[in-house]
Amino acid sequence: MSAEAFDVVVAGGGPAGSTAATLVAMRGHRVLLVEKEVFPRFQVGESLLPSTVHGVCRLLGVTDELAETDFPVKRGATFQWGARPEPWDVSFEASSRLTASTAFAYQADRRRFDEILLNNAKRKGVTVREGCSVTGVVEEGERVAGLRYLDPDGGEHEVRARFVIDASGHRSPLFSGVGGTRDHAEAFRGLMLSGYFGNGCKRLPEPRSGDGLSVTFDKGWFWYVPLFGGLTSVGAVVRGELVEKLPDDREEAFKALIAECPTISDLLSEGMRVTAGRYGQLRVREDYAYQQTTFRRAGMVLVGDAACSVDPLFSGGVHLATYGALLAARSVNTVLAGDLDEETALTEFEARYRREFGAFSELIEAFHAMTGEEHPQPESFVDLAAGVWSGDEALASGEGATAPGGPTVPGGLAVSPDGMTWIRS
Repeated sequence: MSAEAFDVVVAGGGPAGSTAATLVAMRGHRVLLVEKEVFPRFQVGESLLPSTVHGVCRLLGVTDELAETDFPVKRGATFQWGARPEPWDVSFEASSRLTASTAFAYQADRRRFDEILLNNAKRKGVTVREGCSVTGVVEEGERVAGLRYLDPDGGEHEVRARFVIDASGHRSPLFSGVGGTRDHAEAFRGLMLSGYFGNGCKRLPEPRSGDGLSVTFDKGWFWYVPLFGGLTSVGAVVRGELVEKLPDDREEAFKALIAECPTISDLLSEGMRVTAGRYGQLRVREDYAYQQTTFRRAGMVLVGDAACSVDPLFSGGVHLATYGALLAARSVNTVLAGDLDEETALTEFEARYRREFGAFSELIEAFHAMTGEEHPQPESFVDLAAGVWSGDEALASGEGATAPGGPTVPGGLAVSPDGMTWIRS
């Protein structure tokens, strides 16, 4: 088994892994990123938030590249929810923490979005090895000191590093290495079925044609997300107690669920589901909302779906992944610079990450509980829906952003002016 040494080794090349690796490499540290797939590769979760587009991606240096794509512009979201029959909108421009030039995001093709971030990591000095599967961590006493992986030819490799960042997703082979357990949220136990529909699918009226639509029906709710070239992502989220009543044939179940929701049926009346190629597979996922009871141990942190995952109602997945990666990079950068001890820096990482995850989870649970005519006013939750609730200046620029780094958690730290490290407040 060959052995190498880096300052940091990252498992996973999705948004969380690419973000963490790039932000650490930009501080001059030696970073290796190991990714199982060869990019571009397919990934669900296309709807981004302004915090990622104008916050994290600005720090990474890819905002101009994103602007040159044909990703539909997302200015907010539309809901047809509970007993209220009329749809209503949430606009990002309602947040004082965003400026007129940052009050939007994209509905991104994840094959292209994730490839943009990974290629950027390479340009910023990250050593990237694709087609390599991580197999476990290297331990020295109580500390994680590296990881092992297999190359595309099956060769075994061992990498030693000061820190391991696990960003390898909800099926991570490493996450249990931090200890603790993965706790699933009982309120969100259920089943997600999703697929893609081609040309002919209807869009919301302008100027909301790029926005996603969320619609409740008897068994749960649907998402309807417009993508590039007339493609549309459609998903049904079924409540856990009703899953066993669905047909065993998931294709038939998906068709039946669409038929039960008049709004979605109408939008798809002239569109056909894609059944071939990279967008042709019906995607199925159960018990999708969870969090690990610890996000860290000495020498190792979890980010992205390796750490936690929320119900997709407010499209918070990529936001939580990239923000968690930013928090992890700040901690790693600070420790490697010798400015703070590891325990202090990682405590800040986990406290802020859990605070953000908890805010999303609580809002989503309250939103699902709405059954009457009422709906929350946009100003009461638009900051969270835009990913700028934390007040972290790195994620937003507006009157409501706090400098430096937003409000601290109890006993917490502040953020350096460049957003890349922690400093004593």
